[in-house]
Amino acid sequence: MLALTSSSLSFAPAVAPRAAVSGPVMSAKADLEAFAKECNPVVGYWDPLGLADLPLWGQDQDAVIGWLRHSEIKHGRIAMAGFVGYIAHANGFRFGGIGPQNVVPEGASAPEVWDSIPFLAKLQIIGAIGVLEHISEDKNFLAADGMKHYMRGGKPGYFPTFSANVHPMPLNLFDPFKWSKNASPEKKAKGLVTETNNGRLAMLGLFGFLSESKIPGSVPALSGIIPSYDGDYMQPFLPTGPDTSLWTIGNLWAN
Repeated sequence: MLALTSSSLSFAPAVAPRAAVSGPVMSAKADLEAFAKECNPVVGYWDPLGLADLPLWGQDQDAVIGWLRHSEIKHGRIAMAGFVGYIAHANGFRFGGIGPQNVVPEGASAPEVWDSIPFLAKLQIIGAIGVLEHISEDKNFLAADGMKHYMRGGKPGYFPTFSANVHPMPLNLFDPFKWSKNASPEKKAKGLVTETNNGRLAMLGLFGFLSESKIPGSVPALSGIIPSYDGDYMQPFLPTGPDTSLWTIGNLWAN
């Protein structure tokens, strides 16, 4: 943040105007390269496909880099949740009470859990994700927090608060207990590096689980630990039985 200060000139003698000199501003590309070295001083900046230099969707470089950074942070968070979720399901952890989890057979592997739940339950999950995605992308929700879209100079990875936008809920999705509210800029910067690195590891780890489940022995460290999966990860809505077919949604209006 730049602090702008002004002083009263009411009683000051007139002086010749002088052209303002702006301080150095780091470009998105330079900032990305510096951040890459913070995350991994050994590898440093590594972009073999040159994605940061591509004019994706006709956008300028700053917008493209904003999109790339936001995508990495977001998918890293999803992968961290998926990594933990995979381990939880593989070890038989279940939520109690009445719900779609009760139709999951005992001993089901993590991906088989998804196949076992009803189609309408899957729709609820996808719908909730869609709502959160809309909130994170909408400029009006961001503006209510005094933020901009990440492709327009905003902060990659920022998720709007619920209290200022959606509903005065006691907890927000990001930092619900406000532990980082009074954190110093240095601590927040270190946290971003940690989150980015953990997200990258989680993406690799989760794909390791998926690879071993489809091709036994492809990940030697997981051989004999991850059960095989006969389904198709790329077709998550394939019919898996009565009342769980993709066509169930069509039958809702037919009945």
